[in-house]
Amino acid sequence: MPLLDIKRRIKSVNSTMQVTKAMNLVASSKLTRAKDNFNDIKPFFESTKNVIANVVRRVGTVNNPFLNEREIKRTAVVVITGDRGLCGGYNAAVCKCALNTLEEGEEPAVVTVGTKGRDFFKHRNIPILSSYREMSDRPSYTDAKSVGEKVAELFLKGEVDEVYLAYTKFISTISNTPEIIKLLPLDPDDFKTEADEGPETLTIYEPGEEEVLEYIVPRYINTVLYGAMVESSVCELSSRMTAMDAATDNAAEMIDTLNIQYNRARQGAITQEITEIVSGSNALE
Repeated sequence: MPLLDIKRRIKSVNSTMQVTKAMNLVASSKLTRAKDNFNDIKPFFESTKNVIANVVRRVGTVNNPFLNEREIKRTAVVVITGDRGLCGGYNAAVCKCALNTLEEGEEPAVVTVGTKGRDFFKHRNIPILSSYREMSDRPSYTDAKSVGEKVAELFLKGEVDEVYLAYTKFISTISNTPEIIKLLPLDPDDFKTEADEGPETLTIYEPGEEEVLEYIVPRYINTVLYGAMVESSVCELSSRMTAMDAATDNAAEMIDTLNIQYNRARQGAITQEITEIVSGSNALE
């Protein structure tokens, strides 16, 4: 490779390395805030679940549309992805997890949260019931509420008979895994188990247990979605930070290799010039 081409390549790779290094720092900064937000919502989620568990334990058989089983004719999955790439296999992993669940059901459909998920299922001609964007960076409870209300509406109208949630579970900064849980209909047995594990509470519900349940269940759905969106945001940022760190290291290794090639090519060019000078001098003699 000519010296000029190697020099241009080194400059190009060095510019890319500066970009990946900057993206790594930005993702690292955002990750700290996202982790704090994720830890803050856990107590609220647990408290909401405990209220439902206590009501289910006291009422026994619950008459609530969100807890009643029905014949499954159409399955939908709420898929939470990012709006941008450059985060390793984060988006592809959760989309494939959702796709595996859809292939097991009949008349599959999706509700996508994130541009990458929308594009993934659009290219596979899977019906998209609703699509949301620009929520992955800093998801809010308002964002989750808008998604939750749409999902609840689809379920109550009978447009879907069961709803799953596909998101990414945070394990550590360098490790996460796609997760899928059943969102609707809710299983009363899950809450009974939660109630059995928790302490007995003496609570008076006004105007009644079922009315309180009717009020709290939609908010529980919104909270589950909010928690999944925040946790997925943490995973996206950690994946991007890891991917950009690896890209920076690869760029540094590439620059070292190109520098060696450049030095060898330069040394070869100098040796050739010296040889030509000596040969010309000998010819004159």
